[in-house]
Amino acid sequence: MEVLPICLLSVWVVWGALGSTVHLHKTNDQEGRCIYSFTVPSVNEASCPSQGETANALQALQQESHAQRVELESARARLNLLENLVDQLHGSQAARGPSLSVMGLLRREVDSLKREQAQRDSQVSKLEATIGNLLQDKSGLEESKRQLKEEKEELVRRLESSIQEVAQLRASWGPQAGEAPSRDSLQGSPEVSKWDVENLDYQEMKSELTEVPASHLSPEDPPPSPSLPGTGAADTECGTLVWIGEPVTLRKAESIAGKYGVWMKDPEPVTPYTHETTWRVDTVGTDIRQVFEYENTDQFTKGYPSKVHVLPRSMESTGAVVYRGCLYFQRRKSRILAKYNLKTEVIEVQKELLLAGYHGQFPYSWGGYTDIDLAIDERGLWAAYSTPEARGAIVLSKLEPETLEIEQTWETNIRKQSVANSFMICGSLYTISSYSAPEASVNFVYHTSTGTSSPLNIRFENRYRYSSMVDYNAAERKLLAWDNFNMVAYDVKLSKM
Repeated sequence: MEVLPICLLSVWVVWGALGSTVHLHKTNDQEGRCIYSFTVPSVNEASCPSQGETANALQALQQESHAQRVELESARARLNLLENLVDQLHGSQAARGPSLSVMGLLRREVDSLKREQAQRDSQVSKLEATIGNLLQDKSGLEESKRQLKEEKEELVRRLESSIQEVAQLRASWGPQAGEAPSRDSLQGSPEVSKWDVENLDYQEMKSELTEVPASHLSPEDPPPSPSLPGTGAADTECGTLVWIGEPVTLRKAESIAGKYGVWMKDPEPVTPYTHETTWRVDTVGTDIRQVFEYENTDQFTKGYPSKVHVLPRSMESTGAVVYRGCLYFQRRKSRILAKYNLKTEVIEVQKELLLAGYHGQFPYSWGGYTDIDLAIDERGLWAAYSTPEARGAIVLSKLEPETLEIEQTWETNIRKQSVANSFMICGSLYTISSYSAPEASVNFVYHTSTGTSSPLNIRFENRYRYSSMVDYNAAERKLLAWDNFNMVAYDVKLSKM
């Protein structure tokens, strides 16, 4: 066969190349055929590894291959994440130009952010400039406000001085019976006033002297008779007010609820009450029900009430009075008058005061919903109020204490919102010019006996600059007042009739 020569030739070549290190072997295989083989020593290995070592080497190679595959997969995942981020910022790869690189997109994004930041900086600068201009305008407005306040205070001083001069001139001229003051000296005021407890200056401006054209007694009502119900021995000492003393402070309210209020004594007390029994109501709030009762003046000044009444109905304003053992008051947000028996603690009578304004329609100049002001004097129980027909002029009605029926009515020529308060003495209505001016005055009197009014100029001191209640006590011949948390009393003098 030709195979043998070729094999021998190959062995010879190897033999020639490697020298004597090549060993030739000849043997028969299982089928009896002759097999030639040869061995050549390894140049790098001294000996062949065992089967276990070979398996370890293969396992190491497999682990290395797996680690490289994991690293490749991680790199591929990071690459996909970066591509997604770029796509979110700039749209899909197809929307971007093929020549637009990721670095270029990021650079464009940075440039866009810089432009937006510049725009915001510009807006902030404009806003700061606007704020600066507004602060300058505010300073200018505050200066204008200060100047206007000074001008207003000067006008108020001049007005008070003019009022006093006019009153003195009229008193010296001696007005004729039934003659009304000249319209030239009259000034208007708003029809409706609201209770603004913090704006004292504005309220004070509304206390200018104001009157409406004079009106006489109602044609259907005859002049009052000296023998009206309620007259008695005290009438022999009646007269016209000529002097008011300085205020004497009895006590001060403890809380903000006592900034305004009313305190009272009964000029004709009934058992178990005496002339010393005192009542007090704080009228700041929307649900006024508590009436504090004190056995005597000492307890009142010390603040030790002997009893606290809780009214079945809420009251309004500082116009309440106590007369013959009963509290008379105006119900809240209504023109209904109520008679509350202080001994039995029940409301005995309720009566609507027809056509009377209420809850801020025709209050005094200081506000406080003082549309209906009840009063007690030597002649009995009175109500001072106004109606739309009277156009804000004070309407005065004599009331029957048992039934609250109107006995007689007078329409005065004094505008209610132009005065700070009023009180009754011997059947005559007296008004106070200002609730906050320290040197105010009793500026007008209206005589129900003649149906005429006269100007006055009797000094009245607002010691604490906010008098919200003034009433007359015929038994003590004193004015009781509530002045900015303080309960004060004034001595008075009357001339003989």
